[in-house]
Amino acid sequence: MNKAFFTFLVLLLLTNGIFAAMSHDEALLVFSQANEDFSQANKTTNPNDSQKLYEQAILGYEKIIDQGGIKNAKLYYNLGNAYLLKDNIAKAILNYRRAQTLDSSNPDIYKNLNFTRNRRVDNIPISVEKKVMERLFFWHYDFSIKTKFIIGGIFFACFCLWLVLRIWLAKWPAGMAVCIISIVLALSMASSIFIEYHGQSVKRSGVITIEKVIARQGDGDNYPQSFDEPLHAGLEFDLLEQRSGWLHIRLSNGHDAWIPEQSAELI
Repeated sequence: MNKAFFTFLVLLLLTNGIFAAMSHDEALLVFSQANEDFSQANKTTNPNDSQKLYEQAILGYEKIIDQGGIKNAKLYYNLGNAYLLKDNIAKAILNYRRAQTLDSSNPDIYKNLNFTRNRRVDNIPISVEKKVMERLFFWHYDFSIKTKFIIGGIFFACFCLWLVLRIWLAKWPAGMAVCIISIVLALSMASSIFIEYHGQSVKRSGVITIEKVIARQGDGDNYPQSFDEPLHAGLEFDLLEQRSGWLHIRLSNGHDAWIPEQSAELI
């Protein structure tokens, strides 16, 4: 917990100037108390007491986000853990996804997110097209931005070294294959980073947060149902359009539908 507190303190200092109604000291105090509540909830053997303590931890973390204006991966990760142990799958997934957006290189976030996804009612398969893309361009989907920076930097350095040796050593073998491979891989990593950053700025995703919702073929209750069964809490989607209290969403299998805005939260 000391490590978590130190990490939060560093992130708190880096986000100076964005506070709304909470000072640094107040934010640290609330964070420390929320962590203590979470720790006590894990230790207690009384289910009712543990649920109350998880709820107190959740209120503390959300107070820091809402009143302090602080948004970082560690905070969302802790909030996701508290919701998971309170058995709120939807809110756990929502906050793990928010943490993942801010820190895509943290393996604990991925592990807990995947564990929580397996507890959902709806497990919609990924479309064939997306599966093919994930296989062909695995580095784009599987590697974190940090990993891509490192790999891209290594291969760009190899290209620069090849260029220097080529210029200064006239008799040095051309090694054209090394040159081509290095520059192609460096450009691939750079392109992937650009696409991911651009996607985060223009693409919105969300999570259904109520127990179940009927998806419809248009933005109104009079439209026919899109599916035979309702969509359940924890289901993730990409946002296509937002219109007068309704969200036009696309599921992982490529199907689209409309759901009431209050039935979900955006990441």
